[in-house]
Amino acid sequence: MHRFILFVLLGLLSSCSFFTSQEEKTQQLVNEKLKAIDWNSVNSYPLFENCDESVSKAMQRECFESELLTHCKKSLREFEYTFDKTIDPNILVDFLVDKDGRISVTNIQKDTAIATQMPKFDEIIGQSLKNLPPLAPALKEGMPVNIKFRIPIVLQSKN
Repeated sequence: MHRFILFVLLGLLSSCSFFTSQEEKTQQLVNEKLKAIDWNSVNSYPLFENCDESVSKAMQRECFESELLTHCKKSLREFEYTFDKTIDPNILVDFLVDKDGRISVTNIQKDTAIATQMPKFDEIIGQSLKNLPPLAPALKEGMPVNIKFRIPIVLQSKN
C-alpha cells in the first residue's frame, strides 16, 4: 500500500509545472511568440540610402521599387535593340533581397523572342545589380529578413 501511495505522489509531483525549468518556460514563450508573428509581411521594406525609413510601408516599397527600376533602366539604355510588333515587351523579374541587404535575381520570365534578340538580357540585369548603391535589408520585428519581389520591366523598342 505504501508503494502505491508513493507511486501516486511521485506521479503527481513529476507532472507539475513547478518542476519545469526556467529555460523550458522561456522556450515555450518564445515558441508562442513565433507562432503569433505574421511571417508573410514585414515591418519595413529594403531601403536605399535616399529612401525615408519613417514613411509608410507602402511608400517604402514604392521607393525601393522605383530606385531599382531606375537603376535597371539606366543599364538597359546602354544597349541597342529593336523588336517586331509580335513580341511581348513585358518581362517579370523576381528578386531576392537577403538579410544582409544583398540583392540577386531568382527568375526572369520573358518572351522567347526577347531571349533570341537580346541573349545577354539576363547578364545585363545581373550586372546592373552589382552596381547598386548600398541597400538596408527588410525588417521583421526588428530583425533583418529575406524578402522576394517581382518587378515588371517593359522594354521599349528603339525603332
